[in-house]
Amino acid sequence: MSQPVSNPKEPSKLKKLLTGKVDESGRSRLPRGTGSNRLSPNQPTASGSPAGESASKASRYKFFPAFWTITGVISLAVNIVLIAILLIVLQMLGRIQLTANDQVSGVLGRLYLNFVKMDQASIIRSIPVNASVPLNIVVPVKARTQITLAENVVIRNAHVLINTGAVNIDADATVTLPANTPLTVNLDFPLPVQDNIPVQLSVDVNIPLSETQLHEPFTGLQQVVKPFYCLVEPNAFINGVQVCSPISPQP
Repeated sequence: MSQPVSNPKEPSKLKKLLTGKVDESGRSRLPRGTGSNRLSPNQPTASGSPAGESASKASRYKFFPAFWTITGVISLAVNIVLIAILLIVLQMLGRIQLTANDQVSGVLGRLYLNFVKMDQASIIRSIPVNASVPLNIVVPVKARTQITLAENVVIRNAHVLINTGAVNIDADATVTLPANTPLTVNLDFPLPVQDNIPVQLSVDVNIPLSETQLHEPFTGLQQVVKPFYCLVEPNAFINGVQVCSPISPQP
């Protein structure tokens, strides 16, 4: 008597039971119960039966692979977007770095250099002064000097004393001093002076701005621009001085 050959492509009975796929022919061969023990095709299986537990596990097993697939695709898409943004930013920084030169690096370099020059500059010019200074003072005069008579001077009622071998005179007389007679006199009097003195001169001015109140704002502007300037030109030199601090090698 020949035995039936099993089809290898046909699912086993155990797999059918686990997946809940049982054909109606198998159900028809099951013993039929009576009363309340009889199960109808639409009646759900008991929660504690092995068939119900297998069906619930199978539904969960089908949900998790789909969930992990969706989350994996979303994560991959997000990573691709982030990598693209990072590449764009690196490309932009590379272009900025290429456009910078050793002396000045674009607009930031020119701004920083001009702020340095402004702090080191000086106000140098010649200021013309044209004014009138009022003068109202009293000058005390105390001096001894010699004067010369411009003309004959007559001195009346002068007391004259002449003692000679022939003549003795001791009386009042009129004395005439001829012109160009030198006289030594003492001057002691207050001299009031009231006048307007015109002043016309040129005053040279040299004021370093670093010694004025503008020094602090100029250095403050340098500190504002310096971080961005060092970002694009870390090896910048101005007037032979390195602008940015050298980066020490990592140990």
